[in-house]
Amino acid sequence: MVRKVVAYELLSLDGVAERPDEFITEFDDAMRDNLARVIATQDAVLLGRRTYDDWAEFWPASDIEPFASFINGVEKYVVTSTTPEATWANSRVVDGNLAEFATELRRQSGRDIGLHGSIALTQSLLEQGLIDELRLVIAPALQMNGRKLFDRGLSTRLTLTRNVTSPSGYLLLDFRVAG
Repeated sequence: MVRKVVAYELLSLDGVAERPDEFITEFDDAMRDNLARVIATQDAVLLGRRTYDDWAEFWPASDIEPFASFINGVEKYVVTSTTPEATWANSRVVDGNLAEFATELRRQSGRDIGLHGSIALTQSLLEQGLIDELRLVIAPALQMNGRKLFDRGLSTRLTLTRNVTSPSGYLLLDFRVAG
């Protein structure tokens, strides 16, 4: 059985993924429950270098649950061409071809492989057909400026598998990626 790669992304209504702290202004119980549901199936995470650098500085000292315990304890694979300066428990640098690494990781036994933040990495894996599911949190906000998650790549058909509106008005959407 092949493991799934599941991308969890926070977006503004206009698709901006960069600096989600600027448009995710509330994190209600439905959003916390949704995040707990997403990470409960994951035992490995792929991170891009920029996300790794930011998170390695923040999450080891954080008590924001349920994510802090998860991200600090999970196996983290950092996709970068250089070794990060910051060390973080259970982190390894991905050597070589990303598509080959992701394909091999999917073949290994285990649970889902998470992909959190990491805009360029998510875009790259989507383009290569290596993401199985998207779990999106859409904020009721227009950000206008910042990198968008879906501004490049191939057209892809998605199948909505779950949709919830949080009490704060955030859309919690799960999609299966056609492939």
